[in-house]
Amino acid sequence: MKRLLILFMVLAALVLIPFLIWGDELEEQMSIEATVAWLRSIGSWAWAAGVGLLILDLFLPILGTVVMSALGLVYGWFVGGLLSALGSIGAGLLAYGLSWKAGRCAAGWLAGEEGLAQGERIFHAETGGWLVALSCWMPLLPEVIACLAGISRMPFRRFFLSLCAGSLPLGFVFAWIGDTGNENPWFTLLVSAGLPPLIWLLFRQIYLRKAP
Repeated sequence: MKRLLILFMVLAALVLIPFLIWGDELEEQMSIEATVAWLRSIGSWAWAAGVGLLILDLFLPILGTVVMSALGLVYGWFVGGLLSALGSIGAGLLAYGLSWKAGRCAAGWLAGEEGLAQGERIFHAETGGWLVALSCWMPLLPEVIACLAGISRMPFRRFFLSLCAGSLPLGFVFAWIGDTGNENPWFTLLVSAGLPPLIWLLFRQIYLRKAP
């Protein structure tokens, strides 16, 4: 477990470094007003730019919740929610795919075969689905968990369903906040934070029924 923890900390550091370098500057530039103005200036391709920003959050210190709220303000809570969820899912799939293809060797060097085996036991079990779904609501964790899922070769269907279980409510909640201009969203966030476990339970039943 110690070697697996080292791998987790290294991945977390890689995600955190861009925030330490550019985070303050980007935070000043990415206010909700500035992001909305930028999206509207793009015109009919604003939706693609918003989704692209959310995917780039994997590599750059993008304020994802600000982008989601801006999409909600520009497109409304429903379309904005779909776009926000799409961007979040896209970032997770990219992290998973890159780690599956390119991260296995480096991870083996850091964590060793024993550490990789521990990761596989976690992400191939039911625990992996919960980790992916719930991590969507935490800072830094979505990228790290998605990378660990790819490195551990978590079954794609389980990863995708659990990623959707976390990303869909997240996208709709922040799009709704942007659409309504709600200045006190804590109650909404607390209620909606309970949705990923419920959605994952539903997806888990579908997954188990279709599993051979």
